[in-house]
Amino acid sequence: MLRFAPRRAPPRPAMPLATASAIFAPIADDMHQVDGLIHTRLASDVPLVRQVAEYIVAGGGKRLRPALLLLTAGAVGFRGAARLELAAVIEFIHTATLLHDDVVDESQLRRGRRTANAAFGNAASVLVGDFLYSRAFQMMVGLDSMRVMRVLSDATNTIAEGEVLQLMNCHDPDVDEARYLDVVRRKTAKLFEAAARLGGVLGRSPQALEEGLAAFGMHLGTAFQVVDDVLDAAAPTATLGKTAGKDAARGKPTYVSVLGLARARELAQELRRDARAALEGFGPRAERLLDLADFIVLREF
Repeated sequence: MLRFAPRRAPPRPAMPLATASAIFAPIADDMHQVDGLIHTRLASDVPLVRQVAEYIVAGGGKRLRPALLLLTAGAVGFRGAARLELAAVIEFIHTATLLHDDVVDESQLRRGRRTANAAFGNAASVLVGDFLYSRAFQMMVGLDSMRVMRVLSDATNTIAEGEVLQLMNCHDPDVDEARYLDVVRRKTAKLFEAAARLGGVLGRSPQALEEGLAAFGMHLGTAFQVVDDVLDAAAPTATLGKTAGKDAARGKPTYVSVLGLARARELAQELRRDARAALEGFGPRAERLLDLADFIVLREF
């Protein structure tokens, strides 16, 4: 069974969720521009492509992954236009995974409304997910950075492997903590890691700082999924905006089903401490990122 070494970082007071908007205030204008880019880059002369893509993008969501890229870029002092393009790329990749996930899981509800596969059918959802992946890579090529391409191509490949591993684990009573966390780190945390790392890449940060950002993203993304598992087990459907208990009903291992609700909450707090420790070299520049870690672990939706 995996254990997480205790960290010596000083305790940090819990952040009330009511102040979450303050985390994103410094990047509010950037996020508005990213939303505009997303809608512009959805352009296609195939009507169904744009219809399905607009449907899922318009469904909202927390936009945590593009926000993470913008916050890390800000932490290293990068303000170039590439940060906006890459934030949109990250959201396209995430949206593509949602389209495919909902088909695999036969989901009917996401973010309080019908999933794209429920509204348009499985075939349209899978194919538009493929379109979003390919559009994301078109946008990457436009940035003309082999390093960016390598980070994101590695990430998308790892995410696909995580999806397959999760499928293999379904209805397997022998799934343990190590196997569960392996899936989470590939399927969910890898895109958080890539988003955080890319902020450092854009700012041409020293390797140690880039690796710190990447580690922060990995711990943050893992905590995000663990908290999702807790909410899936404990929160009502109306609060989640999706069908509560769906993962367990489909035999998909969650941390709660593997080791219980109390250990899941404990792990989320350990990951929060690990994420904070990864940013020890950043000083005051990390303040918003630390707040984001608090938000992700303390959220109730």
